[in-house]
Amino acid sequence: MTTAHLPKSAAYVVVGMGMHGMSTAWHLAMELERSGKGKGSDVILIDKNGPGAGATGIACGCVRNLYMTSPIHNILRHSVDVWESDPVNFGFQQVGYVSVGEGNQQADYEKMHKSQNAAGYKSDMYVGKEAKSFLKKIWPDFNVERADVVLHEIPSGYAGTHTAVRALKEKCDQWGVRSFTGISVEGYDMQNGRITGVITSEGTIKADAVVICAGAWITRHWDWLGLPDKLDMRYPDGGVVKDADMWTYWRLLEGEVLLKDGHKYRTGDDKDPPVLHVELMNTPVITEDGHKFPDQHFYMYVRYAAERAGAPGVQGGTIPIKMGPKAVLDPYGHANDLYQADPWFKDYYMATLAYLFDQFKNYGSQFKQRRNGGIGAFTPDSVPIFDWVADNGYMIADSNHGYKMIGVGKLVARHLVSGEPVPELAPFAFTRFAQGKTFGDRNSNCPWV
Repeated sequence: MTTAHLPKSAAYVVVGMGMHGMSTAWHLAMELERSGKGKGSDVILIDKNGPGAGATGIACGCVRNLYMTSPIHNILRHSVDVWESDPVNFGFQQVGYVSVGEGNQQADYEKMHKSQNAAGYKSDMYVGKEAKSFLKKIWPDFNVERADVVLHEIPSGYAGTHTAVRALKEKCDQWGVRSFTGISVEGYDMQNGRITGVITSEGTIKADAVVICAGAWITRHWDWLGLPDKLDMRYPDGGVVKDADMWTYWRLLEGEVLLKDGHKYRTGDDKDPPVLHVELMNTPVITEDGHKFPDQHFYMYVRYAAERAGAPGVQGGTIPIKMGPKAVLDPYGHANDLYQADPWFKDYYMATLAYLFDQFKNYGSQFKQRRNGGIGAFTPDSVPIFDWVADNGYMIADSNHGYKMIGVGKLVARHLVSGEPVPELAPFAFTRFAQGKTFGDRNSNCPWV
């Protein structure tokens, strides 16, 4: 749509056309019609660039439930329901997700396995020889020397990045959502704790309710709403961390590897392999020519990614790099010279592939040389916030979990239209930090786990 048709008011204004924004707008439209309380055209969706212009458009697209924060497991159950509702158009490949760890993570895997299944998210766990045998059955050339424990999430998989973005936008259109691109939000008119208007580059929109899904730009909206840039984090055990930064930026490290002619990255029975995640907390990463990286820590993930790589290949990454409370937000991603993947990332990632798979030895020349950049804004405990931040302003503040949490839009839509609490969203309230419910029980070096 053109900016000439930007309305002066709307029942709902959804800010941001990433995974969360489009999912929320689409589900709002469906929920309004289902309940008889409105229609899709009551929902306005705006973005300063276009669909998937932030992290959604460059993400790896993994759909998994490997979280040590147990309440997330219920969210993921709903997310898989969304992916399964139209897997062809979403490009959803339900191949499963396999996580591999050393013995020091067995208790963590046992806890996740129990919690996932309690949430109705089927997973299997293997330890010791059974873990090694399970991996060899999938990947006969897999190096199982340090593989002590395995978690296999059956409903998980990955979505085609470009396919998913296109399908979400189409669903918004089909349900009558009015979308406007090239319009930037520049602030909010506030009165007595209520958003009376969304200030945009094309005028102010009055809204009954506003849903903010701004990805890495969430910090700007936080400031416009007059919310604190520091807080005290109170934990269930009584511990307190004072004056923590409300937002911390992390720089992403991901890339693609093209397959050599005739090479098919397949399972032992010739199927698309599960997404693989490996964290070996006591194992160094060593290149094939003997260079040892300084950290005694092995972390990688990989999935088949012809759609993303533009040719037969795999995509994956490692732990993002912590930056701090400030970042240059524009331009975003691959266009920003400041946040490209470091030169060492190629060697690190190829070393992890070569260590795990014989088929990827001597494969360094196949790393796709292109710009790989992106950042994310993380909350103080690296767990998303789903909560009201004004009387009529709801915020989905997510630390780059979008593809895993497409179902949040469904739950938020239900809450907005019915006015009733949604139990799955309750643990992610902003008030958790003050109430002694801060998350933090994770035995991993990665903020996403």
